[in-house]
Amino acid sequence: MEYLYIQLLSRETRHCTIMHKWILTWILPTLLYTSCFHIICLVGTIAFACNDMTPEQMATNVNCSSPERHTRSYDYMEGGDVRVRRLFCRTQWYLRIDKRGKVKGTQDKQTNYNIMEIRTVAVGIVAIKGVESEYFLAMDKEGKLYAKKVCNEDCNFREFIQENHYNTYASAKWTHSGREMFVAINQKGSPVKGKKTKKEQKTAHFLPIAIT
Repeated sequence: MEYLYIQLLSRETRHCTIMHKWILTWILPTLLYTSCFHIICLVGTIAFACNDMTPEQMATNVNCSSPERHTRSYDYMEGGDVRVRRLFCRTQWYLRIDKRGKVKGTQDKQTNYNIMEIRTVAVGIVAIKGVESEYFLAMDKEGKLYAKKVCNEDCNFREFIQENHYNTYASAKWTHSGREMFVAINQKGSPVKGKKTKKEQKTAHFLPIAIT
C-alpha cells in the first residue's frame, strides 16, 4: 500500500513538472508576444498621429489639459485673474501701447511697451493694460482702437480661444450691425477698425506669450 502511494505521488510530480515546462515553453512566450505586439501597435499609432500634427496642434496637446477643439471663452478665470503677457498677432506684430497712449504694432521684442496686463473683470471678459504706459486698450463704437488712463466699458473685451488655438478679443460693449468687432493689427502693424474685422481673420488672432 505504501509502495502504491509512492508511485502515485511520483507520477503526480512528473505530471506537474511536465505541465510547468509546457507553460514555460508555449503559454508564457505566447502571452508575452501578444502583449508586446499590442504595445508596439499602440506606440506606432501614437507616433503616426504625432507626425500628422502641425507644430501648433502638438503644442496645444502638450500644454492643454482639455481635448476640446471648439471655440470657448475663459469661463474659469472669473474673479480677477491677472496675467502679464505680450500679445503677438499672426501678422507678426506685437500689440503696443506707447507712453502717449498710441495703439500700434511693434516688432521690437525688447521694448516694455508691448507688455500687457490682462485682467479678468467678469466671466470671459478681460481688460488689457499696457504695463509700461499704464494705458488701457479701448475700442469706441466705430470700432477704432485707442487707449485710456481710466478703465471703463470701452476697455472690456471678450476673450476667446479659436479653433486654431489663437486668442481673439472682441469689444464687450460695441457691435457693428449685430457682428462682433475685434482687436486686430494688419500686415503693416496698424490697427484695423473693428467694423472690418472677423474672428476668422489672421489680423484678429493673437498668442499671449508669457514674459521670460
